[in-house]
Amino acid sequence: MRRITSVLTALLLVTMAHAQQQEIPLYDGAIPNSKPAPDRETTDPKNHWSLSLVSHPTLKIFLPEKNRANGAAMVVCPGGSYIHLAMGHEGVEIADSLNAIGIAAFVLKYRLPGDETMIDKTIGPLQDAQRAIQLVRKNAQEWGVDPNRVGIMGFSAGGHLASTAGTHFAKARIDNPDNISLRPDFMILLYPVISFSDSITHHGSRDHLIGPNPSPDKIMEYSNERQVRPNTPPAFLVHAGDDQTVKVANSIHFYEALQQNNVPSEMHIYPHGGHGFGLHNKTTSDSWFDRLKTWLNDNGWLKK
Repeated sequence: MRRITSVLTALLLVTMAHAQQQEIPLYDGAIPNSKPAPDRETTDPKNHWSLSLVSHPTLKIFLPEKNRANGAAMVVCPGGSYIHLAMGHEGVEIADSLNAIGIAAFVLKYRLPGDETMIDKTIGPLQDAQRAIQLVRKNAQEWGVDPNRVGIMGFSAGGHLASTAGTHFAKARIDNPDNISLRPDFMILLYPVISFSDSITHHGSRDHLIGPNPSPDKIMEYSNERQVRPNTPPAFLVHAGDDQTVKVANSIHFYEALQQNNVPSEMHIYPHGGHGFGLHNKTTSDSWFDRLKTWLNDNGWLKK
C-alpha cells in the first residue's frame, strides 16, 4: 500500500510541475519567409527530445507557481548545429530549473535553416527568436511577466541565435505593427557559437545557416563579436576550455567585445567539461546555474 501511495504521490508531483505548461504555434496564420512544403519534422527514435527538419515553429510555455514567480522571463534556444534541436537537456530541463527560481521559461522550437522550406534561410531562426520575444512582451500580463525583464538564453548554435537576437534587434525581421521592443534585456550564452570567422567558427553551424561558401559580408554579419554595440544587452557566458566542438575563443572574443563597449558582462570558463553539458558539468562541483542565479539577482532581474 505504501508503494502505491508513493507512486501516486510521485505522479501527482510530476503533473503539478507541468500543470502550467502549454505549447502554442509561434505565428498566427502564415509563417513568414516560408515556402510551400510538407511538414517533414523528425524525432530521433533514440532520443525523443531531439528534433530535426523543423519548419513549423512553436513556443513551449513553462510558468512558475504563482507564489514563486518574480516576473522575469527567459526565451530558451536549444542547440544542435542549426540541423537539429536538443529540446531535452537544453530546453525542458532548463525551463524546469528556471521555474524553480521564479522565472517564466519559453522554450523556442525554432525553424532549422533549409532552402526547401525558406525563401531566405539565413534569417529564419532570427525571425523566430524575434517573434518569441515579441510574443512574451505582448502577452506579459496574461503570463505574469515584466516586459522589461525578458532575457534570452542559448546553447551552442542556440547560443549563436540568442547572441544574434541580442546584436541584431534594431532591424525587425518580422511584422511589428505595435513597435514592441525586440531587444532582449539580457543574454545567457552556454558554450555558444559566436563567430563565423574561419579560424574559430563551428563550421557545421555556419554551413547550415549561411551556406558552405558565404561571402565575406555575410560572415561579418553573423560574426556576432563584430556586431556588439554599447546598447547590446548584458551577457552571462559559460564555456569549457577543453571544448573541442565550439572553441572557447568564441566566448572570449564576445566577452572582450562586450567589455570594449562597456556592456556589463560576466564569463565563467571551466578547465574541463567539453561541449553540450547542459545544466551539469560533471567535471566540477561548481554550478554555473547557481552563479547565474546570483548574477541575475545582483542585476535586479529576480526581484519582485
